[in-house]
Amino acid sequence: MRIVLSLAIVVALAVGFGCLHYPKEAETNPAVKAQRFPAESFDSQIEEHADTLLEEGRKIFRFDTFGSEAFWGGKLRLHEAIIGKQQGGVGPGLTPKEALALGLKVDVAAVPGTLVEVLKAASVSLDDPETTLVLLRANAVIGVTGFFDKEDRLQSIGIQCAFCHSTVDDSFASGIGRRLDGWPNRDLDVGRVVALAPNLQPMAEHLQVPESKVKEVLLSWGRGKYDAQLNLDGKAYRPDGKSAATLLPAAFGLAGVHLHTYTGWGSVAYWNAYVANTQMYGLGTFYDPRIKDKQYSAGSRAGFDNLRHQQDLITSKLAALHFYQLAIPAPTAPKKAFNQTAAARGQVLFGQKAKCAQCHVPPLFTEPGWSLHAPDEIGIDSFQAERSPDKRYRTTPLRGLFTRMKGGFYHDGRFASLNEVVEHYNGHFRLQLTDLEKADLIEYLKSL
Repeated sequence: MRIVLSLAIVVALAVGFGCLHYPKEAETNPAVKAQRFPAESFDSQIEEHADTLLEEGRKIFRFDTFGSEAFWGGKLRLHEAIIGKQQGGVGPGLTPKEALALGLKVDVAAVPGTLVEVLKAASVSLDDPETTLVLLRANAVIGVTGFFDKEDRLQSIGIQCAFCHSTVDDSFASGIGRRLDGWPNRDLDVGRVVALAPNLQPMAEHLQVPESKVKEVLLSWGRGKYDAQLNLDGKAYRPDGKSAATLLPAAFGLAGVHLHTYTGWGSVAYWNAYVANTQMYGLGTFYDPRIKDKQYSAGSRAGFDNLRHQQDLITSKLAALHFYQLAIPAPTAPKKAFNQTAAARGQVLFGQKAKCAQCHVPPLFTEPGWSLHAPDEIGIDSFQAERSPDKRYRTTPLRGLFTRMKGGFYHDGRFASLNEVVEHYNGHFRLQLTDLEKADLIEYLKSL
């Protein structure tokens, strides 16, 4: 009887509610109707927010200088080396051919149509600095923004995230093509570009060394390398005499990845703030009390532990920048770049005998969580690790490895090939891999 009675009550309530009608005013009054049925759900707000962040982040990554022109143009006067003596600068000026030789890239989509045609016809000189200015006016030089006055004369130069972390597909010509955001530019000789500046005194004063020494250090970096801690600790060289610069890392495939640098200074968001403020010399706010440590004497003298510019051109852009970076997927390796049959065998080895997956956990190919290891765990020296607060090396994500074949492997490119990497681990962990297994493992790494 209780069950029957309960069912009757439920049915009665259902019928009763089903028969209820809102007053006619509620059906016709827009204000009342909006309260009942919100025009926009929170889900739609999330989607709109994501779209906005993606678009804003792309623009920031590609085009925002964060006010860095005050340093690169205002202090170092780098733009004067670009325009040359004939236009009020210094030296012969920078031609497009020389710029491409330095590893700078050109976005073909931004090149004016008329210039594209004359480039195809080879009727414009790539040996003329004026052509460089045409490309800068069109905002076609990836990672570099020229600031021009009312008379269209170059007055300053600023840099963007894309300077080091974008390249092109060479679809038009070598160094000229469609953008590849997030791909490290392993052709770019950052040090040699900076060394063009006629005034390196601000960097010399910061490091408390002669200007000639600054230039020597810059020229020691080489292609695809940069030292993001030099202006903190002043350590320009490793104990073996080689440059302390490290390879430019990828800025793709970072979703789900916590630490961004080779030595784990902090998260992706942390590193964006660090680089924008202390490396690009943008105008913003940055706080890290660890830099007060005596080992970072140069950074501490400069106040890098607590930067507070009156005009903050960075902080409001960090969220969108971070969102865009997380949206950049790791590129897929071309099928012609590896042996698929061998790679399938190598995948099994990666997860089993070779023990790679213990640290490079698929599908992130780094550890979820705190992915840091002591130098002796991976069998290398501690120099670069000791430059960081945690004194450890990060497990680098492996997705898109085919884009990082230039410049060697590990943080400093010490292993010239994947074969050398596999040999290192085979010996360090006593894996006893056969030659065929090593070859299969390499094919799998090339497929990631």
